[in-house]
Amino acid sequence: MQLTVNGTPRDVDPSRSPTLLAALRDQLGLTGAKLGCDHGECGACTVRLDGDLVYACLTLTAAVEGAQVQTVEGLADGTTLHPVQQAFIAHDAAQCGYCTPGQLLAATALLEKNPHPTDDEIRAAMSGNLCRCGTYPKIITAIRAISDGAAAGGAAAGGAAAGGAAAGGAALSAGGAS
Repeated sequence: MQLTVNGTPRDVDPSRSPTLLAALRDQLGLTGAKLGCDHGECGACTVRLDGDLVYACLTLTAAVEGAQVQTVEGLADGTTLHPVQQAFIAHDAAQCGYCTPGQLLAATALLEKNPHPTDDEIRAAMSGNLCRCGTYPKIITAIRAISDGAAAGGAAAGGAAAGGAAAGGAALSAGGAS
């Protein structure tokens, strides 16, 4: 069966990978989405399916034939990081990086639907993504910076955007810890 993943048609075999998470990681080599709880409670496996946020660990591969899937690997444009990735770097919103791919996709979806959310709206939109390192205040600050028009936050983000791997850019563009 075929999916479009990050804008590219890709073939996957649902008999080899019953969940979308397994298909992305094991068949397509996209390791940004992580296996955390395997019960749809932590958000580490968050991807976008036809624009909506889903937990890939609970999504059956066979049920998404023909769908558009976006993973964290599809956020950047080549070596130019997405503004949300830039803001996470500039505001030190990523610690270990395990939850970061899901956090980035959730923040992107929020800002597409609501470019100027309140702090309460940010908290509600991000509530499906747990961070064991406790960087919630920095995540809110990063999202608020984009909302307020200060997306990159200066030279730190600019360097990461230009090089794609500076100061944590590699973890954010590649999806953090595998």
